[in-house]
Amino acid sequence: MENVKISWGSFFRTVVTIALPIAFQNFLSTTAGMVDTIMIGSQGELAVAAVGICSQISSLFFSCYFGFAGGGLLFFAQYWGARNEKGISRTFGLALVCMLAVSLLFGAVAVVSPEFMLSVYTDKENIIAIGIPYIRIVGFAYPLQVIAVIISFLMRSTERVKPPLVCSILALVTNFILNWVLIYGRFGMPKMGAAGAAVGTLVSGMVNVCALLVFLLRDQKTLALHIREVFDWRGGFLKEYIQKCFPILCNELFYGIGQMLINIVIGHQAESAIAAMAAFRVLEGFVFAFFGGLADASSVVVGKEVGSGRLMNGYQYVKKFAVLCPAITFCICLTGFVLNRPMLSLFGLGAEAMFYGKYMILIYLAAGTVRTCNYIMNSCYRAGGEAVFGTLLEIICLFAVSVPATWAAGMIWHLPFLAVFSFLYTDELIRLVFELWYTKSGRWVKPVTEQGRAGLPEFRAALLKSRRFGKG
Repeated sequence: MENVKISWGSFFRTVVTIALPIAFQNFLSTTAGMVDTIMIGSQGELAVAAVGICSQISSLFFSCYFGFAGGGLLFFAQYWGARNEKGISRTFGLALVCMLAVSLLFGAVAVVSPEFMLSVYTDKENIIAIGIPYIRIVGFAYPLQVIAVIISFLMRSTERVKPPLVCSILALVTNFILNWVLIYGRFGMPKMGAAGAAVGTLVSGMVNVCALLVFLLRDQKTLALHIREVFDWRGGFLKEYIQKCFPILCNELFYGIGQMLINIVIGHQAESAIAAMAAFRVLEGFVFAFFGGLADASSVVVGKEVGSGRLMNGYQYVKKFAVLCPAITFCICLTGFVLNRPMLSLFGLGAEAMFYGKYMILIYLAAGTVRTCNYIMNSCYRAGGEAVFGTLLEIICLFAVSVPATWAAGMIWHLPFLAVFSFLYTDELIRLVFELWYTKSGRWVKPVTEQGRAGLPEFRAALLKSRRFGKG
C-alpha cells in the first residue's frame, strides 16, 4: 500500500483541479428551481410561496432516489481507483434502472394528482391553486433529472469534471431565457407566471440530458459503456450493490420524510412566513448546492484512494475536507447576512417577510457551518464503504430531536415563527460530536475492491501507530 502524507498544498491542488469544478457543476445543476423562485418574485409573495412548496416536493423526490445515486458514486469511485471498467458499467445500469423507477412514480403522481401533493404541505388554497400547474409540468422533468444525475456522477467519478459543468451552464442559461420569456410574456408569448417557470425547467432538463449524452458517447477512450455489461448484474453484484445502497437509501428517505414533516409545520405558518421560508430555502440551496458538490468531489477523491489501496491517503483527505468546507460555509453565510437586504429584495417580499429572512440567515450562520461539516464527513464515510453509521446517526438525531422539537414549537405551542425556525437544526450539534469521533477512528474505511481490502491490515497498523505517538 503506497501512502504519502497529504500536505495542505497537495490537498488544495486537488480541490482546485477536481473538487471546485464538481462543486460548481452541482451548484449550477441544482439552481433551476432556485432561478424559478427568484424570477417569480415579481408575481408576489403567493407565487413565491407556491413555487417554494413545489420545490419541497422536488426535495422529497430527490431524497427518494439519491440513495441509489449515492451507492452508485461509492462503486464508481472505488472501481475507478481499481480501473475496473466492467464494475463501473454494471453499477451505471443498475443505478439508472432504480432511479428511473422512482422518477416515474413521482412524476405520475405529480401529473395526475398535483393538488393532493400540494395539500400535504400546506392548507392555503390560494397557494395550492398557483402551485398546481407548476408541479404538474415539472413532473415530466423528473425522469430527465435522474438521468442527468447518474451520468454526471459517472463522469465525475472518472475524473471528467468539465463536461458536466458545461452542460449545467447550458441548461441554466436555457432555463433563465425561457423563464424570462414565459413568466413575463415576452416576444408575443403568453404570460404564464409559475407555469412558465415550470416549462423552462422542463426544457432545460431536456437540453442538459442531450448534452450529457453527447459528451458521454463521444468520449470512448476514458471509459466505454457496453450494453451487455451495463445490464449484467450476476455473480452477487446485485446483492452487494443493494447492501451498500440500502443504508444510504434509508438515510435519504427518512431524511426526506423528516424534512417533509418540518415543511408541513412551516406550511401552516402565516403566508409571510411561508414566503420568507421559500426565499431562505433558495439562499440556503445556493450554499448547500455548492457544498453538496464539494461533498461529491470529496467522495470521488476518497473513494478513488480507498479503492486503489491507498487507505491512509483517503483518511487524510477526509480530515482536511472536514476542516475546509465548514470554514468556507461560515464565510459565505456571514457575507449573506451582511448583504441580506439586497438578496431578499429579489423575491418581492413584504416588510414582515424581510424581517424573518434576515434573522433566518443569522441563525443559519452557525447551523449551516455545523451542518456542512456533518454532511461532508457522512459523504466520505459512504465513499470509504461505510454507510450504516452515518445513516443511523442522522435518522436517530432527526426524529428524536429536530422533528419533534419543531413540530411541538409550531403545531402544539404555536410559538413565533423565528422560534419555530430555530428548532430546525437542533440535531446537528449532537451529530457533530459523534461524527468527529468516528472520522478520527478510521472505522469507516471498508473497501469494496480487492486492492483496497489488501491494504486494510497496513492501514490499521499505521493508524494504531499514529495514535500511540499522538498524531491520530
